[in-house]
Amino acid sequence: METSVKIEVDRIYRFDNGGQLKGFADIIIGGLFAVKGFRIVDGKKGLFISMPSEMGKDGTWYNTFKPITKEAQAELNKTVIDAYNAG
Repeated sequence: METSVKIEVDRIYRFDNGGQLKGFADIIIGGLFAVKGFRIVDGKKGLFISMPSEMGKDGTWYNTFKPITKEAQAELNKTVIDAYNAG
C-alpha cells in the first residue's frame, strides 16, 4: 500500500565556501513532523542530500533519519534540491 505524504522544505542554510557542502535543509513531513540537519552536497554526479546523523560511542556516524523506500528517498532528494536551486 503506497501512501503519499507531503514533504515541505522549512529552511535552507546556504554556504558559499567553495567546498562540497553547499548547505543544510530542514523539512516538514505531512505538516506534523520536523526533521533538521539534511546536508546538501555537491558530488561527482551533482547535488544530493545526506541524511541527518550523529556519532555513536564507537566513533562511527549513524543516520538518525532514513527513508524506507527508494521512491521516498527520490521524492525527498528532489524536494530539497528543487528548493535549494529555486532560492
